[in-house]
Amino acid sequence: MSRTLLVWFREDLRLQDNPALAHAVAHADRVIPVYLHTPQEAGHWQAGAASRWWLHHSLRALEQRLRRAGAGLVIRRGEASLALLQALARECAADGVVWNRLYTPWASARDAHIRAALSTGGTPVRRFHAGLLFEPEAIHKDDGTPYRVFSAFWKRCRAQMQYHALPAAPARIPCADLPAGLTVKQLGLLPRTRWDQGLAARWAPGEAGACARADAFLDAGLADYARQRDLPAVTGTSQLSPHLHFGEISPRTLMDRALQQLDATGDPQARESVTRFMAELGWREFAAHILFHFPASSDTALDPRFEHFPWAADAAELLDCWRHGRTGFPIVDAGMRELWHTGWMHNRVRMLAGSFLVKNLQLHWLHGARWFWDTLVDADLASNSLGWQWVAGCGTDAAPYFRIFNPVLQGRKFDPQGEYVRRWVPELQDLAARHVHAPWLAGGRAGYPPPLVDLQQSRARALAAYRSLRG
Repeated sequence: MSRTLLVWFREDLRLQDNPALAHAVAHADRVIPVYLHTPQEAGHWQAGAASRWWLHHSLRALEQRLRRAGAGLVIRRGEASLALLQALARECAADGVVWNRLYTPWASARDAHIRAALSTGGTPVRRFHAGLLFEPEAIHKDDGTPYRVFSAFWKRCRAQMQYHALPAAPARIPCADLPAGLTVKQLGLLPRTRWDQGLAARWAPGEAGACARADAFLDAGLADYARQRDLPAVTGTSQLSPHLHFGEISPRTLMDRALQQLDATGDPQARESVTRFMAELGWREFAAHILFHFPASSDTALDPRFEHFPWAADAAELLDCWRHGRTGFPIVDAGMRELWHTGWMHNRVRMLAGSFLVKNLQLHWLHGARWFWDTLVDADLASNSLGWQWVAGCGTDAAPYFRIFNPVLQGRKFDPQGEYVRRWVPELQDLAARHVHAPWLAGGRAGYPPPLVDLQQSRARALAAYRSLRG
């Protein structure tokens, strides 16, 4: 008797190290790859414009890879994933549904409901571990509670770290008589007004693009990662975050390759670089575990005192200047313009732009989290929430309240010649390096705004506001 399994693709848009797909290929005579477009299920954290752009191209790439393996991708759209899966199971006479686990609060709740309903209705479900290094239930303190400090969390992870037996991409997927579905284009993910030229020039979504970027970084860039990772003018980071978010490459694949390099080298600088890159994968892991254990942290400060923080009430004009890179502080403006043009921002600059928003402008961290959510191609709910709460000082393992980055000093330290600033703020092209991070000292520049706030005064105001919470 032939056996049919539906494989529900979500944030795992790859064939390599895809346990759900590997299981279906090994145990079914007919495999039906499925993608369901139900954005409303994510509530007010539906994918932003940059993420939708990436998803369009990633789905196209997945569809092409599946076709080369003899299959295809059935795309359906609706209000609820459960109803779509039930309909597909009936159409295909499916003997089961398999998927790789998701960990965001809304997805966990939805998947649990779907799993129960399908199983009760006679359609068995199997889920697999694929998107994280460790399941959230597997990493905890000795008393069984979740970690809230990264260093202790990562120490426990490292103690359990080992190489993974990763499923290979199937050369052939048994697939016949695919039911009808939509095309990727019919999902309407691309912007109607084409503002995405910068994204298209910068990125290659899809599994092939992810593997190419990983190869380029791990083979050439990783050895000097520790030295170059904080320099926004150079390509010193992996830039794999969007590929990881959409599951075009797995964190286990990257960790295994990093471990191989760590085992193979005795050079102290290279070992430090590999260790730091592994820790960056660890921060992604930590963010996912925190959101899993503290599901309200996407919208609410983990430190309850911040419910009483005196955020600035009149935010519209300040927020607009920040969003569009018109704050008068060049490295902040360069980052915001890079974000708008490419859908990405260097991590060091993300911290500076975030600190400026929540501390110098005293605007609520959720303003920043929502803007990044809409404009980042690597917008990940767990990492975005953790990062903003860290900068604001209201989350787990947060930056101390008195850590207020000075954008002028930070610019001079990490972009000493102003190469990054001049790339994204052309109004300052002709300024000498000594003035490029503080153009007002050179009398300003036509077309470039004066500083939005006084750094010393806004710092003192932020410190006073933070001190008010300590009582």
